[in-house]
This record gives sequence, C-alpha cells and structure tokens, in this order.
Amino acid sequence: MRSFDDTLLWLRAAAEATRLRLLALCAERELSVSDLAEVLGQSEPRVSRHLRILTEAGLVERVRQGQWVHYRLARSMPPANFVRGLLGQLERSDPVLAQDRERLRTPGAAPGAAPAVSRLGRELRAVLEAEMAAAPASVLLIGVEHPELLLSVVERAGQCTALAHSRRAAQAARATLARLQRACRIVQAGGAEAIGAEDVRRLGGPFEAVVIDHLTLPAGASPMLLAAARAALVPGGRLWLFERYPPALAERVIEHPLAGLRRRLTEAHLECQRIRPIEADGQHVLGASAIAGGALPVSRTG
Repeated sequence: MRSFDDTLLWLRAAAEATRLRLLALCAERELSVSDLAEVLGQSEPRVSRHLRILTEAGLVERVRQGQWVHYRLARSMPPANFVRGLLGQLERSDPVLAQDRERLRTPGAAPGAAPAVSRLGRELRAVLEAEMAAAPASVLLIGVEHPELLLSVVERAGQCTALAHSRRAAQAARATLARLQRACRIVQAGGAEAIGAEDVRRLGGPFEAVVIDHLTLPAGASPMLLAAARAALVPGGRLWLFERYPPALAERVIEHPLAGLRRRLTEAHLECQRIRPIEADGQHVLGASAIAGGALPVSRTG
C-alpha cells in the first residue's frame, strides 16, 4: 500500500514535461545521460538534474555498465506500478512522444542537439578530460573523427585549431561547431584522405597541447606525425595520442603495440607519461599522454 507522502512525491517528480518525456524514453530501454540529452536536444547537465529528481523519487534507477551509468524505469514496488500506470495514460501517438522515439532510433536527428555520439568517443573524451587538468591556452587537434574530442578541446582551450583529414571531415566539424555555437579554426589537410607531417608544420604554433585522433590515419605516418607534433609544442607542452591496435597479436609479433608506441614517443623526444588500452564499440585503442622534453627531433619530410 502506497502512502500519501509517497504518492505526492511521485506526482511532483513526474509533473514536469521533460521528466515525463524521460520516463517515456526510459520505458523503451536503458539509456545514458548522453543518449537522453541527444534525443531531447538539451544539455547533459540539465538532463542530469531532471534524472536526479526522478531517481531520488524512486521512479528511475541507475544501472552501472562498466564506466558508464544508464537509467531505467524503477523495478521495485510500488513505484514501478505507479510509473506503469502513469505511462499507460499517455497516447503513444502523441506527437512529442512519437518524435522522441524516432530520434531515439535515429541519433543526431534532434534539432540543435549534439552530433551523434559513440561510446568510444565518450571514452576518449573521458580519458582526455581526466588528464587535461589545466585549460591550455592553445590546442592543436590532429584528426576530427570523433566530435566528442573536438568539443572537449573547444570547451577547454583558449584557442583551438583542428586539422581534418578530408574536405568532408572538415565540413562535418564546421557544421558541428556552428550547430553548438562554438568556435575553432578548422584546416583541411593538403593530401587526399590523409594527414601528413607537412600539414602539421604549416600550421605553425607553438601550441601548449596537441591531441592526435589517429584512428583514421595510416599507421606508417605515425613517426613523422609525432615528430611534427613535437616540433609544434612549447617546451613542456602536453601531447595526447589515440590510435588503434590489433586485439589479437600474431604468434611471431616483433614488438608489442604498447612497447612500439612508447618507443615512437621516445624517438620523437616525447616523455611518455601513461599508456592505457581503451575498448568500446568493438574497437581497441591505445591512449597515450606525453610531455615535450629534450632537444627537438631532426626535421624529416613527410
């Protein structure tokens, strides 16, 4: 038997348009704050505040999945019965609710919302923000495959320059920034579908930080890109690199991916601070952080 106070608490929590929409969405499946914010076209902090109210009232539950927290409708009684009864009063054909379900099926469809996000992109952003404690005055982002990294850099840096590997990638990055009213200088690489060391050198600098989203770049270019990135850094500047690695190593592998990455950083006169494996969306990535130290590497053509 539900008490008068409990019923009043549930009614107050649910009696708001956004929170009612959140309940309807959580009835579809377990969703993260990022998922819900994208569907509603609202900021993650605002959605988080609404979810906190629903959680404290016992109408939704937090479910941890690895490093991420998802939300679902309450399964304990009697709040679960209350939510089911409440949602049963809603018409599924209601235009607002129907549109929310469509956006849930088609990420990025919400007007004014953030671009479609991926779990891997969120993982990369979380790693970067956990280590980029102080906001650098200037950041060079090499590669714009993941909008999460681009937005993280833009939000934290005093000045941002991003190097896109193709015209299409540059256009997508500019559209993302325009939609969210953010500013960053987007430069297209001179080569076809690839970023070379010369592209990095022509941007000048120096930069306080360089972030390399290397997932679309050919592995063979890595040493030259690292050398160019090191040259673009101020003394003591920070570098973050994300690159794919094979999940299964061959029996006669000559060098382990972690050892190979550490070696390449050292050869580029970058002092490796940390390397961590990142796995999400079926992809395997190494995330490395380093500091510019020692003499500049010998200039190489790329």
